[in-house]
Amino acid sequence: MSASAFDGLLEDLIQKIMENLDQLPYLRLEDIPGIDLYMDQVTTLMDEHLASSKRSKEDRVLTKTMINNYAKNKLLPPPVKKKYSRDHLLVMLFIYYFKGILPLQDIQSLLGPLTEKYFQAEEGMDLVDVYQELVRCGSTETPRLREELSSMFENAKGSFPEAADEDRPFLQYFTMICLLSIDVYMKKRVIEQLIDGTRPKNSKK
Repeated sequence: MSASAFDGLLEDLIQKIMENLDQLPYLRLEDIPGIDLYMDQVTTLMDEHLASSKRSKEDRVLTKTMINNYAKNKLLPPPVKKKYSRDHLLVMLFIYYFKGILPLQDIQSLLGPLTEKYFQAEEGMDLVDVYQELVRCGSTETPRLREELSSMFENAKGSFPEAADEDRPFLQYFTMICLLSIDVYMKKRVIEQLIDGTRPKNSKK
């Protein structure tokens, strides 16, 4: 794409992204059947309800290989008679969101205590309660995210005022990507420090 083709593109893209922020994909509890599912049924369900999170139609949200790998790395409790419960699906969903920014070892550190206490808990708070509260907390973050994106966009649009007119749109587009990348990088570092801060000092990373 030529530099001149970026004229007006950034503003259009940001506008569309802002409009779709309320449609961030997640699995509603009512979307999960009240019966345990076989692996094929699990992958189909996840693909159907998280389809909008895929960058291309060929991408898969979840595969059999992924599920087996999660179980092998002790991220996911084993199925019962080759069937997966609602709690299994919720754990898979946590893994799905974490794996884009964290290695499996960090995910294991986070999910280990969670599944040990709340997975199919027979009394007190269970994994469904945890998930519902996270969905509630997450829903309040959308307005803040809009404000952050708007602020970054205004910052990017004000960049490179002395650049040639034909070059400025691409440079501002590139600036927006960089600002978002810095934001993601810094937040990822905070997550890593939070996880590392709970490990015993003599443990291997």
